[in-house]
Amino acid sequence: MFKKRNVAAAVIGLSVMMAAGTVSAASQTHTTKDNDTFWNLSKQYNLPLDTLMKANPKIDPLNLYKGLKLTIPTAAADASAVQKTVTAKTAEADDSKTVTAMNGKEYAYSKALIVQATAYTSAASENGKWGAVDYFGDKLKVGTIAVDPKMIPLGTKLYVTGYDYNGLPQGGMVATATDIGGSIKGNRIDIFVPGVSSQAMSFGIQNVKVFVLE
Repeated sequence: MFKKRNVAAAVIGLSVMMAAGTVSAASQTHTTKDNDTFWNLSKQYNLPLDTLMKANPKIDPLNLYKGLKLTIPTAAADASAVQKTVTAKTAEADDSKTVTAMNGKEYAYSKALIVQATAYTSAASENGKWGAVDYFGDKLKVGTIAVDPKMIPLGTKLYVTGYDYNGLPQGGMVATATDIGGSIKGNRIDIFVPGVSSQAMSFGIQNVKVFVLE
């Protein structure tokens, strides 16, 4: 019995190692060209944006320049990532709760975060060569939130409350994580506000509550 168990354990261990090797090897390399972005590449290779960014954790998404080597997960690796995401979302769904927005509508959310928030505008001085658009190239508007994709994946729907600013919906608002910024790292978000930079500066740094909607 002892020998059989050892053999079985060895077979299982070998299977796991082979599976891991298959997934790690299931990738290709892309050499970046001018005007490449993670968003464009995710469409080109038919990959979820979050999967592509996680496969290249050392690459600054704001500094893609010609000649960089990016890892592009192939279908096998992506399927594994998708399966993990589905499993995680299933586990989160079991503990899902609801939050009531200011309009009286209830939203299911998977988790709530207390984060530090700042504000930014469409001013050229704040957006550089990219202009007054978010990471996806869409026009900045109320409801645009810049996030750290490692903390909150791009495209995530959010309900943000606890801020105090005259240019935003009072009490809270439904928003979408569609932008990023070089200084937005970890437990922090940047909220787009209308108006000029001098007005946005009055926002300061505020602790707000962010509900990650399902």
